[in-house]
Amino acid sequence: MSSETIDYYNRYAVEYARETTNLDMAALYAAFLPMVAPGGYILDAGCGSGRDAAYFKQLGFAVSAFDASKELARIASQRLMQTVNVRNFEQLNEHEQYDGIWCCASLLHVSSDTLPSVFCRLQRALKPGAVLYASFKYGDSEREVNGRRFTDLNEVQLADVLTNTAGLTLIKTWLTQDQRKERSHETWLNALISKDTE
Repeated sequence: MSSETIDYYNRYAVEYARETTNLDMAALYAAFLPMVAPGGYILDAGCGSGRDAAYFKQLGFAVSAFDASKELARIASQRLMQTVNVRNFEQLNEHEQYDGIWCCASLLHVSSDTLPSVFCRLQRALKPGAVLYASFKYGDSEREVNGRRFTDLNEVQLADVLTNTAGLTLIKTWLTQDQRKERSHETWLNALISKDTE
């Protein structure tokens, strides 16, 4: 993630948390959570305000979370009532620790050149048979908007990245519209990915 992107989230952390806290994520939770072992260990990677991690914790899952923005990590720590680490995807070094990893609107800030190595790190951190959720803005380019860098993906590009990542299998992809009314014209690519058992 670029330093400019991190600076953006540090600067606008309170506004961003307020704008995204009450979004209806039920359909995405319903796709992901049944694939996680009951009471399992979920990592919210790039957790933002901690909205999703708090929901998972409320349901009885064990939860860890991190964000590259120190200000968002502070907000998420308060919401979760536990420490949220300040780190980025390139610092993920766990080995077969998680029953599920949730990357909601976070991997989209990783450059396309870095995505393959990040998916390798995510693969290592998952237990065999565990599941990964990821979402990207739908498109086929890298771009900068108001200081934030985005890597947009379509189904073909995501499949290409995963083809080059040993041990991960794409379960399904689907498209959704942005939950924010003022951005309802924006489309998201969602994906469920499993770690192979052998």
